[in-house]
Amino acid sequence: MERAELPPENDFEQMTTLGDVARYQARVRPDAVALEFEGRATTFGQFDRLTNRVANALAAAGLRKGQRIAYVGKNSDHYFELLVGAAKAGVVMTPIGWRLAPPEVAYIVQDSEAPIVFVGPEVMGHTAEVAALLERRPQVIAMEPGGGERLYETWRDAAPDTDPAVPVTPHDVAVQLYTSGTTGRPKGVMLTHENILGGRRTAAEAKMDWNTWGPDDISLVAMPVAHIGGTGWGLVGLMNGAKGVVAREFDPMKVLDFIEHDRVSKMFMVPAALQIVVRQPRARSVDFSRLKYILYGASPIPLDLLRECMEVFGCGFVQQYGMTETCGTIVYLPPEDHDPAGNPRMRAAGVPMPGVEIKVIDAEGRTLPLGQVGEVATRSVANMAGYWKQREATANTIDADGWLRTGDAGYLDEDGYLYIHDRVKDMIISGAENIYPAEVESAIYGHPAVSEVAVIGVPDEKWGEAVKAVVVPKPGMTIDPQEIIAFARTRIAGFKVPKSVEVVEAIPRNASGKILRRELREPYWAGRERRVN
Repeated sequence: MERAELPPENDFEQMTTLGDVARYQARVRPDAVALEFEGRATTFGQFDRLTNRVANALAAAGLRKGQRIAYVGKNSDHYFELLVGAAKAGVVMTPIGWRLAPPEVAYIVQDSEAPIVFVGPEVMGHTAEVAALLERRPQVIAMEPGGGERLYETWRDAAPDTDPAVPVTPHDVAVQLYTSGTTGRPKGVMLTHENILGGRRTAAEAKMDWNTWGPDDISLVAMPVAHIGGTGWGLVGLMNGAKGVVAREFDPMKVLDFIEHDRVSKMFMVPAALQIVVRQPRARSVDFSRLKYILYGASPIPLDLLRECMEVFGCGFVQQYGMTETCGTIVYLPPEDHDPAGNPRMRAAGVPMPGVEIKVIDAEGRTLPLGQVGEVATRSVANMAGYWKQREATANTIDADGWLRTGDAGYLDEDGYLYIHDRVKDMIISGAENIYPAEVESAIYGHPAVSEVAVIGVPDEKWGEAVKAVVVPKPGMTIDPQEIIAFARTRIAGFKVPKSVEVVEAIPRNASGKILRRELREPYWAGRERRVN
């Protein structure tokens, strides 16, 4: 394509709803590929028409503005058709993790009150079990052939491809993502069109190099769409008019293939996934010359792993800090702060995204001075509309001035950099000292025999809680617990050093890669009323 034929820069002001994203890109770059999935390519022009069909099919099924639909399955280009098509109809998409057990799926389907559930082949066998747990059975539509239910493409293509012209505002809810539920029942996080697009629009207009997209950029969508890292990242590519290569699921060997054969230039991954990819034997022989940036986040990354990834991939790295309730990224650590030799800022989450305010508060909500650890609070257009049908939980999270409590413990330095210690609820209190697991994990991770590590607090008669490390050895290596304790002692203060070490084959994580500490702690705290001592 000649320079003169390149499409104009994106006019983000014309994309105020998810439906507008499809309409705008269809006008500006109708023949460019929007999504590619297992050999199936969809142009922006086709995407706009297909999402119209989805919107009209939902209307024909009797769905009204504000109702929810649910999607249970792995990643697919058809998921994004459903998401944007539902948005055009004013209907809210509720994606559900395909790894969840039938009772967990049933809870979300029932809580969201979805009359239609779109089901991927990997979970089709559980539909009867889920249905048996529901008071009212929803209509089930199979995303792929072989499920015995009505097929998605047949359902979609029975509707016209004319624009539904439903009046949808930026402040209408577009997506309802359920929190991972590491404690208690998951809550439905309501995200409006403005929540999703407003912050990204402001960030795009700031023209940061790592966040600037060109017509040759290709995005890899590999994180699960039931999480903001998957849905949000897919929408970023669509909003920027870039081609999105959708991976059905995260597979470390296939990630390398996507990078090599699909000419991927940008991708978002969690540290646990990055570790798996970089440790593949062929990782050091792949051509990464097309890869411009890797964005990473969702959990802390040990410095040793980050250095290894920087050496192997040879691209720019950008840390992303955020949560479902903030539509993902609100703080970023730019590439220039990533130094292979190491520097103090590589321990930081980074600086606020354009338009985002950050402060650190105490238990009473008072702002703490620089350098003092407290709970991180944020205010921006990206803050959720609230939790679905949970006014009290919403009020406990967002105050009257719009400040959202993240539940994360951290501090700000004099240059405005945010340093995250850990989840407030995961903090270990041992002998009146506050200990954050991520700091201890980072210290232990550098041991040459350690592949993965998770740190928890366990009951201790003398100190209230004691630090315990749960480690996974690298293949072919053995771990001596006392050696791990001695190694940690050279890296962190004595009161933070684990009192005990347990060697396991695998550490439990949820689909977004976060450690399930509650599951690790349960055997030690079982039978106790309080989970702190």
